[in-house]
Amino acid sequence: MNYSKLFVVGTLAALALGQRASANPSARIQVSDIKPLLIRAIDQGSAHGVLVGEAATYVRQKFESTAPIEIDVRTLYALPQTGCSRLEVTTRQKDVLEKAKRGDKELVYQVSYCRDGRFPEKR
Repeated sequence: MNYSKLFVVGTLAALALGQRASANPSARIQVSDIKPLLIRAIDQGSAHGVLVGEAATYVRQKFESTAPIEIDVRTLYALPQTGCSRLEVTTRQKDVLEKAKRGDKELVYQVSYCRDGRFPEKR
């Protein structure tokens, strides 16, 4: 399984468990899942965090990197449903081992999400 697929699965698993450019690491919020970052981005336009806990441990072990897993979320646009937005999520980790090579990895994907924790209905 390639890094991108596994990282998406890990990130979505962290989200299910309830649990832009690099910001200053000290300004990042420590999160065990991405929900707080999604909500903050809906409210403030962007959010910056670092993944901690079981999901972070799994990813670090899988890719043999002790580097932090940074997550940046930004609002792309508001959706018709109140409190819902289309968000862009960027995850990155340095010094990842994939296919016998080390390098920095970044995954960017989009998700529609609502402040109350639900995914918006399609209209």
